Amino acid sequence: MKANLNKILLALSFSVSLLLASVLWLSLRSVEIVAVHKDGNYSSVLVKSFPITDKGKINWWLENKDMLKKVYDVPAPDNEGFFEVIFWGFGEGYKETDGYDNLCFSDMKPPINCIEKDKVFTVWNDRGKRLFFGVQDGFYRTKENGEMVKIKDE
Repeated sequence: MKANLNKILLALSFSVSLLLASVLWLSLRSVEIVAVHKDGNYSSVLVKSFPITDKGKINWWLENKDMLKKVYDVPAPDNEGFFEVIFWGFGEGYKETDGYDNLCFSDMKPPINCIEKDKVFTVWNDRGKRLFFGVQDGFYRTKENGEMVKIKDE
């Protein structure tokens, strides 16, 4: 009986250690920007290894927004200052359209100009120039003082 309990505890400890190591590895991966496609004030940024948590995504934006502007000219606001940046998981790369649910880019020559729709994060602004962040479990926005608040789903 005691030997079985020891085996169970050992297996449980191993599983927890493996889970913690996986979470640590996922959180330490660096984001790879594969490509940027623009259409007016809308920018699609294709990424690999994007943070998995909502907080990680927002923090990544806050830490990298200057680099995105300098290197990729993202965001690209319109004449009134509005913009939207969508980060898409690059997945298996560019492919032909399936005629149904792929996202295709007009700035590339067909037929290999589409990706699977895997939206991982969205950033946009409003008339008050507040930033909004679309994440997996809802939306966040910045207040006038810069504080981040979660918008409750209606």
